[in-house]
Amino acid sequence: MEVFFNLADKRKRIVEIEAEISKPGFWDQKSRDTGILKELKLLKNNVESFKFLEKEILDLDELVSISQEEEYSLIETELDKVESAINALEFKTYLNDPHDLGNAIMSVHAGAGGTESCDWSSMLIRMYTRWAETKGYGIEMLNVLAGEEAGIKNATFLIKGEYAYGYLKSEKGVHRLVRISPFDANKKRHTSFAMIEVLPDVEAVEVDIDEKDLRIDTFRSSGAGGQHVNVTDSAIRITHSPTGVVVECQNERSQHKNKAAAMKVLRAKLYELEKKKHKEEMDQMRVKGDIGWGYQIRSYVLHPYTMVKDHRMNLEIGNAQGVLDGKIDEFIEAFLKKRK
Repeated sequence: MEVFFNLADKRKRIVEIEAEISKPGFWDQKSRDTGILKELKLLKNNVESFKFLEKEILDLDELVSISQEEEYSLIETELDKVESAINALEFKTYLNDPHDLGNAIMSVHAGAGGTESCDWSSMLIRMYTRWAETKGYGIEMLNVLAGEEAGIKNATFLIKGEYAYGYLKSEKGVHRLVRISPFDANKKRHTSFAMIEVLPDVEAVEVDIDEKDLRIDTFRSSGAGGQHVNVTDSAIRITHSPTGVVVECQNERSQHKNKAAAMKVLRAKLYELEKKKHKEEMDQMRVKGDIGWGYQIRSYVLHPYTMVKDHRMNLEIGNAQGVLDGKIDEFIEAFLKKRK
């Protein structure tokens, strides 16, 4: 089983990283490589999970050797637990990027379709919120721009928890909804689109940002919740001149908190751009193409039948409402297995 989980290579890499971080000057704030520290944590988590599983198997083997026939039901229960632990450990082997272990920054952008697409964006935010809650993850809304009549034009939020980015990177792309529109008096069927973008939450030391390259504008918050926060110019817009990247945050009453949140998103976006220069893999972190026909990764059909289909794996689930209530693990696992 150690061979299957590649434990020898993982232990060897742990030794190499520990030797690297023990060198003089590594812990200097300016030179410290947090990427390698994340890789070390990920490797140790995998090895420790294997050790725990190995102990569980040995304990079960001992239990079998001393059990009587009437105790076999207990053994079956324990065996099911071990099998689940093996499956969970196998799944972790699909999450081998150092950033997989950390938080995820998600953005939702409504496509063409006006109010209908804005409403679809708000439904997706609810879906990911419900999913995060089942995982015990924290959610922090960074920026929201409400639709003119209903729903959300775009929003950016942070999902905080172990492996949040590793799981959610599978969700980036265009999502399509087909339903009878509640905004159509004639009860006609409408198709709406929204785009999901997912980035890793990158720490400050990984991106060198020169304050001279930043243009920081303040303005009064607007949209949902604005009546509580727009009494002062607390909203922040940061423009990074060399790249043209622009981020906004207006959800906090404090200008300081809004700036800190905006810098977090800017840091992630700049990190992505930098990595794209060196690694083709990171290029896949952004979504390409229009938010419309031909680009969708997943379709959610609520009329004339109910079904959610992921076009990348040709995976279909009939319980569309369950998916919209946050039950998306089957899609996530299928994507990561295919990618592996």
